[in-house]
Amino acid sequence: MRSSATMAVSAKAMELKAKGREIVSLSVGEPDFPTPEHICQAAKEAMDQGFTRYTQVPGLPELREAVAGYFNRLYGANAPAEAVIVTNGGKHALYNLLQVLLDPGDKALIPGPYWVSYPAMVLLAGGEPVVVPARAAQGFKVSPQDLDRAWTRETRVLILNSPSNPTGVHYTQGELDALASWAVSRDIFVISDEIYDQLVYDPAKPASLAHWWSEHPEHTAVVNGLSKSFAMTGWRVGYALAHPDLIKALSKIQGQSTSNVCSIAQKAALAALTGPMDALKFMRSAFARRRDLAMEIVASWPGVVCPRPDGAFYIFPDLSAFYSNAIPDSTALCTALLEGAGVAAVPGAAFGDDHCVRFSYAVDDEVLIKALDKVWGAVKGAGT
Repeated sequence: MRSSATMAVSAKAMELKAKGREIVSLSVGEPDFPTPEHICQAAKEAMDQGFTRYTQVPGLPELREAVAGYFNRLYGANAPAEAVIVTNGGKHALYNLLQVLLDPGDKALIPGPYWVSYPAMVLLAGGEPVVVPARAAQGFKVSPQDLDRAWTRETRVLILNSPSNPTGVHYTQGELDALASWAVSRDIFVISDEIYDQLVYDPAKPASLAHWWSEHPEHTAVVNGLSKSFAMTGWRVGYALAHPDLIKALSKIQGQSTSNVCSIAQKAALAALTGPMDALKFMRSAFARRRDLAMEIVASWPGVVCPRPDGAFYIFPDLSAFYSNAIPDSTALCTALLEGAGVAAVPGAAFGDDHCVRFSYAVDDEVLIKALDKVWGAVKGAGT
């Protein structure tokens, strides 16, 4: 196993900061906004009331009900609470699903560019990750035909992620349905990672396979959580929607590994899912503005291709035109950016596309402008 590239870049940036260097981080996928006050207040009340004991392994009944209500209200899933498990972040739900679904030798299709942890999780389950690449010129989207060319008799799972980390690209509902339809026709289980589902920017609209789950629960699981949309990364609350029998299997694994999610964090999650969404709307508006700002800057860089993201808070420009003997790949370029320009970014190689670099725009507008100006100065220098 290799360490997470995003975590490695973050650690290096903090090390340089500790030495007195001025470092701007565009590397971490984390909202820069505070957790909304009513959510924090719910956690404080839980502590004051002594709610500090073990809970049910798959989550508090009222929280599972609230998660099911979220999918039902927004996406028409018609799901019961028994079809939900609460996990230690969305990553935990993904890990447990792959442990249940894959046997040694099974293959999992992963559209690329992909989130760094997907292949590692497949390998940890004894499976074989099969990357189905989509380049910037394709808008970073795969088609059912692309998936079919990668299919074999050993293919068991398809992992989808929309909006995407690292590209921010968002599949429309029709596109998502077409991919799921292909998978079901091949008897392939679909895991839809929708952790950024509420960070979709007009005119694009949120899309989900939650409604697909209601028709094909034996072939579908939807993973989500509170980290991104509710600015709750450190609270570690995720959840999965799946067939109740699959939820029981996930609960067995969770019961023998981590047991329940932090009781206090669960109370905070309940407040998030049942309380006001004003903070979410504010964050979404701010991210959309920053997206537009970042795209305007990158569009002025000659020789750079960067599909416009409709969601999440990343851009993933193709900077390979500026590679050289001294800087031959995305890892070398990110090292140069960090050490020379004082800007932390994540190499595209970590996401399966060495042509690109991931920049997060989950930072203040002025910081974003300053950082991207530094990036372009360094990139131009790298290509000369």
